[in-house]
Amino acid sequence: MGAENFTSETGFILLGLTSHQNQRTVLFVVFLTMYLLTVLGNLFIIILVHMDAQLHTPMYFFLSHLAILDIGYVTSSLPQTLAHLLNVNGVVSSIGCILQGGTAMSFGTTECLLLSVMAYDRYLAICNPLRYASAMDRKHQHLLAISCWIIGCLISMVNIVLIFRHSFCGLNHINHFICELRFLLALACDDVNRTRDILNGVAVFAVLVPFLVILCSYCCIVHSILQMQSVARRYKVFSTCGSHLVVVTLFYATIMSIYITPSSSSSPDKNKKIAVLYLAVTPLLNPIIYTLRNKDIHRAVIKVLKRRNFEEKP
Repeated sequence: MGAENFTSETGFILLGLTSHQNQRTVLFVVFLTMYLLTVLGNLFIIILVHMDAQLHTPMYFFLSHLAILDIGYVTSSLPQTLAHLLNVNGVVSSIGCILQGGTAMSFGTTECLLLSVMAYDRYLAICNPLRYASAMDRKHQHLLAISCWIIGCLISMVNIVLIFRHSFCGLNHINHFICELRFLLALACDDVNRTRDILNGVAVFAVLVPFLVILCSYCCIVHSILQMQSVARRYKVFSTCGSHLVVVTLFYATIMSIYITPSSSSSPDKNKKIAVLYLAVTPLLNPIIYTLRNKDIHRAVIKVLKRRNFEEKP
C-alpha cells in the first residue's frame, strides 16, 4: 500500500477537548485547579496516615496507596493536557505517547485492582471480624498492595507491546486530550481485530473482574448491616461504605463505558468527556469523600494540630 510509518518521525497530534481559545483558557484554569487540589488532598491523606499511629490499620494503609495512585494518575495525564491547552498544536512524540499512555494505564489498572482489595478489606472487617486480624495482617497487606502494583504494570506493558507492534500511517491525529493507548488502534494500517480482541479480554480481567469482586463484597456487607441490631452502628457502617461505593461506581462506570462496551457505541467526543471523569474528577473526589465524614481522620487532624501548637509554644 505504500503507507508510511510516521510514529518514529513526527509522533502524534492530540486534537484536545476544544479548538476555541476562550474555552481553552477556561479549561486550563479548571484543570489546573483540579490538579492542584487533587495533589494537595491526596498528599494530605498520605502525610496524615504516616503521622498518626491510630491510622496504621489496613483500611488506611490501602487508602494511602490509593492516594499515591491518584497523584500518579493525574500527574501522568493532566500536566500534558495543561501544556496542550496553552500550545494549540498538541504535538507529542511517539516515545512521549508511549510513556504517557503506558504510565496512565498502569496507574489506572492498579487503582481498579486496589479498589477491589479495599472492598474485600471492608468485607472481612464487617462480615468476618474474627478472621480479620489474621487475614489482614501486615504481611497480607503488603502482599495485596504489591500484587496490585505489579499486575497493573504488567497489563500496561502488554497493551504497549500489542498496540505498537502495528504499523501506523496516514493522518496522525488522535481525537483525545491525552495519549490513551486504546485510541491509537484507530490509526493502525494493518488488521487490528485480533489485537482488539486480546485487549478486550485484558480489560475484562482488569476492570470487570475487580468490579464483580466489589459487588459481591458489598452484597455481603449490606446483608450483614441489615442484620445488625444497633441502629447507630448500622448507620455508621452504611456511611463509611457508602462513600467508598460512590467513588467506585463513578470510576468503574466511566472506565467500563470506554474499555468494555463496543467501540461503535459512543462517539470520540463523548469518550473524551467520559475520560475527564475517571482521569480528573474521581482522583479529586477520593480525598474529599474519604475524609469529609470520617471521624478517624477528623480526630487525627485535631491531634496533629494540637501537637503542632504545643511544639510551637515557648
